[in-house]
Amino acid sequence: MTRDGVTVTGMVSDTYVLPGGVVMRPAAATDAEALLAAYLHNREHLRPWDPRRGEDFYTVEGQHARLMGQLAEREAGRMALWVLTDGPRIVGVITLSGIHYGPSCSGKLGYWIDVDHAGKGLASAAVEAVARYADEEGGLHRLEAGTLLHNVGSQRVLEKCGFEPYGVAPRYLHINGEWQDIRLFQRILNNRPPAAT
Repeated sequence: MTRDGVTVTGMVSDTYVLPGGVVMRPAAATDAEALLAAYLHNREHLRPWDPRRGEDFYTVEGQHARLMGQLAEREAGRMALWVLTDGPRIVGVITLSGIHYGPSCSGKLGYWIDVDHAGKGLASAAVEAVARYADEEGGLHRLEAGTLLHNVGSQRVLEKCGFEPYGVAPRYLHINGEWQDIRLFQRILNNRPPAAT
């Protein structure tokens, strides 16, 4: 099935074929080495947008430990995590974290795209796929995302995908070695009442 230029196979949470044949699939325990290669390849590209990383982050062991923690969060229903692959290479990651039900019924979106694949529509397609997952399978009401004030490219992706800015959080995240102001965005997915708790 194809929706908004994204080919979906199986359940909506399974596999998505994005522009250029890039495949978005749930992360697996076997992805640590490919994630390490992706982070090493994109180290300078991601530096302005990421927290400072210790050297253990750039090891297979570090990636495996981080991945196992994320997969445990997924098992607990607090996170969803996908990798974008071009053949054997991981060329991006998209996460839905901090998932809460009850009155807020929301989650936080985060993503990055490989330097060699930027500007090809992958981020927008992946964000749309996750928004559908969050609405149709995740049962969420709202998604939140944040960008550095000068990250115009990411802001364009969010606005294209129906996110609206709603404020600025001063000195909200420690990014690239300093406390940074973050522009906050949200997308209301539906107006269904939350499930009874």
